[in-house]
Amino acid sequence: MRNAYLTAARSLQLGREWAVEGDQPRALEAYADALGLLRTLPPERTRDVLLAHTHLAFYQTLELMGNSGGQSHLHLGVSYARSTRDPLARAIAEECLSGLDVVM
Repeated sequence: MRNAYLTAARSLQLGREWAVEGDQPRALEAYADALGLLRTLPPERTRDVLLAHTHLAFYQTLELMGNSGGQSHLHLGVSYARSTRDPLARAIAEECLSGLDVVM
């Protein structure tokens, strides 16, 4: 399982880098790869933290593209951030929600 976590984390990292560089389609593909892998793993904190970060990154990238279809990623990311209590995921979730008049 450790290899799966490392692979998913690497896909998340690459996706974030590509999103910042302006290659949003490639970033979304990397996030989708990470989500696909993480969904095959049994529930546990590490998996859930990575799911929170990946869903929130997916949402942020879609917003950068002007695509408002990322609401499901926002809801899932916020939910995982709340349940894991990961400080960074919670901070990212709050940042995503700040423009939506919603409090975490």
